[in-house]
Amino acid sequence: MQISVSSTLTVYHDGQFWVGLVEHVEDGKMGVARIVFGAEPSDEEVLQFVARRWEKLAFFGSEEPGESKLARNPKRRQREAAKALARPAVGAKAQRALSEQREAAKQSVASERSRRRAEEAEARFAQRQEKRRQKHRGH
Repeated sequence: MQISVSSTLTVYHDGQFWVGLVEHVEDGKMGVARIVFGAEPSDEEVLQFVARRWEKLAFFGSEEPGESKLARNPKRRQREAAKALARPAVGAKAQRALSEQREAAKQSVASERSRRRAEEAEARFAQRQEKRRQKHRGH
């Protein structure tokens, strides 16, 4: 069995920050991760990021990637690379996966907040009950 793995790191300026977009394709499933660099990263900083933090990236999404054949002709590869550079940095699938990731994070934060509020309400209720018991005993 052969496993096909491909990763692409695209660094672009989104108007406010320099952002890295990692598209990772493994076994026909595409995952996306977004990294905010802030200031424009140097080549060395990008290399250090790849060397140190690559394995810690949390990829989101499991879409089938678009069809892309690897051209064997070097001139064709050069033309395809020039086309890729001319295209917008963020693909539609990557953008959709990032928005799904934001929605999932928003939902998890909301559920955590509601769980925490319920626990605090239960604690306040238990405290009031205990105070009533203490008063009833005459202490």
